[in-house]
Amino acid sequence: MPITPQEALQRTIEHREIFHDEMVELMRQVMRGEVSDMMVAAILTGLRVKKETIGEIAGAATVMREFSRRVDVADRQHMVDIVGTGGDGSDTFNISTCAMFVAAAGGAKVAKHGNRSVSSKSGSADALEALGAVIELQPEQVASALAHTGIGFMYAPVHHPAMKVVAPVRREMGVRTIFNILGPLTNPAGSPNILMGVFHPDLVGIQARVLHELGAERALVVWGRDGMDELSLGAGTLVGELRDGQVREYEVHPEDFGIAMSASRNLKVADAAQSRAMLLQVLDNVPGPALDIVALNAGAALYVAGVAHSIADGVLRARAVIADGSARARVDAYVAYTRQLAVQA
Repeated sequence: MPITPQEALQRTIEHREIFHDEMVELMRQVMRGEVSDMMVAAILTGLRVKKETIGEIAGAATVMREFSRRVDVADRQHMVDIVGTGGDGSDTFNISTCAMFVAAAGGAKVAKHGNRSVSSKSGSADALEALGAVIELQPEQVASALAHTGIGFMYAPVHHPAMKVVAPVRREMGVRTIFNILGPLTNPAGSPNILMGVFHPDLVGIQARVLHELGAERALVVWGRDGMDELSLGAGTLVGELRDGQVREYEVHPEDFGIAMSASRNLKVADAAQSRAMLLQVLDNVPGPALDIVALNAGAALYVAGVAHSIADGVLRARAVIADGSARARVDAYVAYTRQLAVQA
């Protein structure tokens, strides 16, 4: 017998786990719109208070993937997603989007899954729009962009139409729920490698293990001790690395890669226009903490994609493609190609 929403709620109240297969069935009911808004809100609250388990998160992510509009990619070698849970409240420029162009120029295929801003001044979708890219591409258009430019951006609302069912509940609740954790786990292109930033240190080990459960090959899950959901310059960064079926947790510091420490306030922006300006400064090879943090995160992406043999090697490769202008050229190529796709549609 599948678990009922009432039974699921009772479990969370008693701080007992909803097992993986039960979570799969419960999540299917939610995604099909068969569970009332009140009950969805109650279960989400119960899970948050109880703390979601690896099995619960993996079960829910499996169903979100099931209900998503997939992007078919034939060649997955060196494919990577660079994504964050958001919610770190740091108001920095869009580091992961900038790192996407650098990693693509460095030889990775970046299938980035993102949305508009949750807590920052500029989400990945906002940043790409500010650059002139068309973000609302259909799955086959994303696959084409990935093949031609090394970059495919998947705008979450296009790929997760079933999420409309829970959108009003999430909006009204106004607090973090399991769905904040699920977004980065549900890449519609099924990227086997992932660099994921998280908003809480507990999630470093949890998300790395969830990714293993979901079949990922390699992953780096990171949380900066200054609260950033990126590899940080302002403090050490906790890392959960999935490789060869094992999860290893450790800490890295910017000095490990020859990078000077710098407070995140040096990376703050007020809006998408400022974020765009800082992103382009980095890609124009203007020295400073913005360039350093992009090189660090792009370097980690190149490592997890299997292009670089270490994060340090990745950082060197990232700096090289910024310096020679190929990362900047990748922006122009991607923007032009998405516009061409939109005209053809």
